[in-house]
Amino acid sequence: MGGSAATGGSPAGGDASSSGGAEGAGNPNGHCAIPAAAQLEDTSKPAHVVGTGSAASCTSAAFIAAVAQGGVITFACGPGPVTIQMTDTAKVFNQVNGVNNQKVVIDGGSKITLDGGRAHRILYQNTCDQSLIWATASCDKQSFPQLTVQNITFANALGAASEVDSNGINGGGAIYVGGGTFKAYNIAVVDSSETSPAGQLAQDLAGGAIYAFELTAPAYVVNSTFQGNSGTNGGAIGGLFISFVIINSVFTGNSATGHGMNPAAAGTTGGGLGGAIYNDGNDYTLSICGTDFSSNTANELGSGAIFQVVNNLNGNLVIDQSTFHGNSNNGSVQSHASIYVEAQAGNAGVTITNTTFD
Repeated sequence: MGGSAATGGSPAGGDASSSGGAEGAGNPNGHCAIPAAAQLEDTSKPAHVVGTGSAASCTSAAFIAAVAQGGVITFACGPGPVTIQMTDTAKVFNQVNGVNNQKVVIDGGSKITLDGGRAHRILYQNTCDQSLIWATASCDKQSFPQLTVQNITFANALGAASEVDSNGINGGGAIYVGGGTFKAYNIAVVDSSETSPAGQLAQDLAGGAIYAFELTAPAYVVNSTFQGNSGTNGGAIGGLFISFVIINSVFTGNSATGHGMNPAAAGTTGGGLGGAIYNDGNDYTLSICGTDFSSNTANELGSGAIFQVVNNLNGNLVIDQSTFHGNSNNGSVQSHASIYVEAQAGNAGVTITNTTFD
């Protein structure tokens, strides 16, 4: 099973420390083919470089400024691994200087950890957030920005959000992606969470690590590790109205912490579905290959690993060459497997091949 990346604190008066990176992320026992659309992006000609060669030069402010400008972003933080302590959230703008922000690639070179300090979401993209500049008449249908994060770790992030947020944020402890496209390759997300104000209805909140909403293409997650993350639903990943393709990755020790399901039962704030993954919406497929799920927990419907509901009953869950070990069956309505799916035979279904459960 793939390991998580190291994290560390910042030195006094600085933003960076000499630990970090995404070395060893993903499932070394996963051997599924990676489609062309999911491959690493070329970073040989970066538009922006964070840092000037030393760890001290790699600051939260420098990273936030680079993300605001878009394009390909790399780091020059010295020869060793570095952790950047984030003091705010980096935001992807839909236009930069009047030009549509087509592609944003963030590559940590397997040396960089972005640490939210248990106080900040780290990365935010929303095509319908007016503060990030509306770029098209149909903001929910635009195909850009095309966001890629690769060779990097996100740690200790906190997405404090609610379903009634004015910007429509529905979760995402480390990363929120609303609109455009998203790809993650060789990343680790560790010890991150999304929360809502105490007592507030939270049945739709999801994604302790990543939340994705209304993307215009499948979201790819490749060779990545999610460890120790938590969310009301979807301890690691939450999605609404999108398809995920997850390849050669690891989900371990993530948890869905809510209670009461969706819609929320009387006297509860809802949630508790999908210890590792929560996916909801219409006409989508969740495709998983070469991926290990272990020790993930959920409080409802025996969905310790995966919860999937296709509202119009037209979508699929496809799992191949994967392993499920020690995931919880709390509140189970089924015999085992820690997977809960609502679909309709003929229109939607479940296909599981070459996969083990214990």
